[in-house]
Amino acid sequence: MIYMDFQAEYNRKKRTPEEAVQVVKSGDWVDYTSNVGFPYLLDKALADRKDELSDVKIRGNLCFGPIEAVECDPEREHFIYNSWHCSAYERKLCDRGLCNYIPMIFHLLVPYYRHFLTVNVAMCSVTPMDKHGYFNLSCSTGCAKGILEQADVVILEVNERLPRILGGFDESIHISEVDYIVEGEHPPLPEFPIEKPTEEDIRIATHIIPYIRNGATLQLGIGAMPNVIGSMLSLTDIEDLGMHTELCGDAYYELYKAGKLTNRKKTFQRGKGVTGIVFGSQKLYDWVDMNPGVIIEPLEFVNDPGTIAQIDNMVSINSCIAVDLYGQICAESVGLRQISGTGGQLDYVTGAAMARGGKAFICMPSFFTDKKGVRHSNIVPHFEGDIVTDPRSQAYYIVTEQGVVNLVGRTTWERAELLISIAHPDFRDSLIAAADKQKIWRRSNKR
Repeated sequence: MIYMDFQAEYNRKKRTPEEAVQVVKSGDWVDYTSNVGFPYLLDKALADRKDELSDVKIRGNLCFGPIEAVECDPEREHFIYNSWHCSAYERKLCDRGLCNYIPMIFHLLVPYYRHFLTVNVAMCSVTPMDKHGYFNLSCSTGCAKGILEQADVVILEVNERLPRILGGFDESIHISEVDYIVEGEHPPLPEFPIEKPTEEDIRIATHIIPYIRNGATLQLGIGAMPNVIGSMLSLTDIEDLGMHTELCGDAYYELYKAGKLTNRKKTFQRGKGVTGIVFGSQKLYDWVDMNPGVIIEPLEFVNDPGTIAQIDNMVSINSCIAVDLYGQICAESVGLRQISGTGGQLDYVTGAAMARGGKAFICMPSFFTDKKGVRHSNIVPHFEGDIVTDPRSQAYYIVTEQGVVNLVGRTTWERAELLISIAHPDFRDSLIAAADKQKIWRRSNKR
């Protein structure tokens, strides 16, 4: 690297948010990266240019909002927002017709940019620059560097509240790689504490915990269910757990506090809890800040099934919305309504199944109750418009509060029998009738 006066270079590239967003032109593709890397000040400044711009396409993922460029333009004449993975806020935008989902698998996200996509302007929140001229990409490291590298113009927003997270690689960007820098005050980071478990959550966790042995490495997916399982594990006598995960949430902090998370027995990157994304409570942000026991790396690496497969006793725990009698798994939509996204679920289902001693669990309550108080089964005869997240060929352990079954190597009629056995009892007869009609039921099956 060529020597430079880093502070002088910083001062030369420093702009107000309003000055920096002048580089955006009508028709541009603009990227906001991910989660708490969302550029609050730049987004507001871009929204203020609404009347000067048209057809500016914005990409983000797991952004918690509000996104001013979206909220200021309900007709979408000026800004078109798109998400790789919907947060609860982005899901509501989809419901309002203000967000479009972009299908992806997380370990391939950066290669999509590298090989196929245009990025005219990329904006990302980072920690303050260190004495060596580096900004830390913090909680959005999983995809940020790969996006910034593809951008024609890179604008960094310094967020004084972000934790500085140590990394294996691509967790930082140097002042020499940046076009503009903006500063300003930021609100506290959004917090997402672990939700109170339901009775069904507790019963599901109870079914899974016996499969987890001392020294296992855990991946806990996005959503309440995996976090509940993680927090309940902190109350068991299981020891020396490891972390290798797309998302580091508060469940891992709870395991650490309970003395369960040591990473000592990991067969790959031993001694290090590995993640690509971080969001949760302020206690979590404080825990990962400059913690040598936690490293953050690109999801292109962290979520690669080949990486995951190197970890013995890898246990992947994710949630879903529904499963059909063929073993297809929907974790991202209700019918055609987008709820979240594929994210890294398929990455971990694949990688954990490849690992020695590995297990991949997909969890859900066996039923849901609608707004009218009517109960419906989450195990259905077949999907009708629901998006398939995991194909039936990669369905392994399926868990409800009624039990756990393993679909690996099972015929269509065996799958139907196993899945009906963990359906809510109120729906088993109708599911048997449906399976019989679909010719995937043996009359000799036990009922």
